Amino acid sequence: MFVAPDPGRARLRNASRAVIGVALAVAVAELCGLSLVASITGGLAALLALFTVTDSTVRAQRVTTALLPAAGFPVLALATTLHGVPLARDAVFVAVVFAGVYARRWGARGHALGIFAFMNFFITQFLHARPGQLPELYAAVALALLSAGAVRFVLWPIERRVPPAAVPPAPPGTGLARPTTRQAFQATAACAVALGIGQALSEDRWYWAVGTTWWIFVNTTSRGETLVRGFRRVVGTVFGIGAGLLIAIPLNGAPAPTAALVALCVFGIFYTAAVSYSWMMLAVTVMAGLLYGLLGVLDPGLLVLRLEQTAVGAVCAGLAVILVLPVTTHATNDMWIQRALRCVRTCTAEAAARLAGSPVADPAPHAAELELFLGRVRLSLAPLVHPLSPYRGRKARARRVLALLDECAVEVRGLVSVAADPDASHDARLAAACWRVEAAVEALLTPEAERAAEAELRPAGAAVNPGRPASGPALAHLHGLERLLAQLDGPLRSASRSPLVGA
Repeated sequence: MFVAPDPGRARLRNASRAVIGVALAVAVAELCGLSLVASITGGLAALLALFTVTDSTVRAQRVTTALLPAAGFPVLALATTLHGVPLARDAVFVAVVFAGVYARRWGARGHALGIFAFMNFFITQFLHARPGQLPELYAAVALALLSAGAVRFVLWPIERRVPPAAVPPAPPGTGLARPTTRQAFQATAACAVALGIGQALSEDRWYWAVGTTWWIFVNTTSRGETLVRGFRRVVGTVFGIGAGLLIAIPLNGAPAPTAALVALCVFGIFYTAAVSYSWMMLAVTVMAGLLYGLLGVLDPGLLVLRLEQTAVGAVCAGLAVILVLPVTTHATNDMWIQRALRCVRTCTAEAAARLAGSPVADPAPHAAELELFLGRVRLSLAPLVHPLSPYRGRKARARRVLALLDECAVEVRGLVSVAADPDASHDARLAAACWRVEAAVEALLTPEAERAAEAELRPAGAAVNPGRPASGPALAHLHGLERLLAQLDGPLRSASRSPLVGA
């Protein structure tokens, strides 16, 4: 977390802006004379608006932020109205889980609206909100969204200067093969079981088990990713509870120091989210302890119960991805690695066309897309490279794949930079070098059986000519890509009893 690169200080800026947005939301609620419960609701709503809205354009982010009340207000009404009717409340909560995950098929906007809907139900359970408090909860959330929007789009519009990164879409699929549909059933089953076990442990604080299960399913696509995320959530919660015992309990809800530490936790959530889920969970757990202190209900037993509920949620999520419509880690690895390799091929072809004088060819967008695909590759390979992974052979190959793909990205960036130079001249050998790179990518994407058949049909002497040594900058980058793609063949083609991808 402390040494991870922060290009353009993006994480630092986002974390700082989040603190300002949440603080403004709470301050406005307090100035309007709303209750402590409403002020906390407003602060959490502002945090969610700043954290979950990740559309690829500023205009789309504004629209999504404006739509958040449409997702949150009906859920707030249901959650508060059904607070005293446990069976109906639980059934609606499970339905909200399904709808919230299913909505991810509509991209970043559906993802944000689904999370906001779920968390509004969760927050009412966390604060034990009653129907009589609904009007001020509506007011607090509305004021919070206005405050967050003012900070994000007016006072500190970071995205105007640095466009937000788009999230690479998963393959759509149909029916139960569609990732969002499959995950909706998995999350619903896991949350239903977590809800039942959580209530057996505590009739008042069962919601932490459901919340744990829900968040473990966010941004995961395979059982390996889900299991690793659950492990990291438990680790972060354990250390967060230790910090809570040392910090939150001695404070005993003192307003000024508690507010300062909550602001520090908000900063930690945003600053660490992209690089360490465990550290983010530590910040979340400490913040929850501090808020319990403000509400006057904090004690060591409550923190221990929080850990128990987290463990229940993690186990339920893990069992769901293993038993309910499972998708193997290797299938997910294969999908994202192939998409990254195809992006390399497209970048190469566009760069070569640009160097050849094409006025419409532009490799830059594809290079940016490659970075996003590599981020997904790192996420999908995380279970294999995890320190506790017992599969040493797979771990070594996964690390080799990551290292080679990162080097490919470096060569692609260099090639794009050369292609952007208006004075760069076309070399007749570029077309041949580009063809060799495309052929190398195609070879990696071709199943081994088909490769063997093609080799038998290829005439003698028809092997691909490696070409002359590169002399210009563009040729040097293409030659480097050719070399790296050849080296990828080994780790990607693995033994059947110890696969890395579905070769």
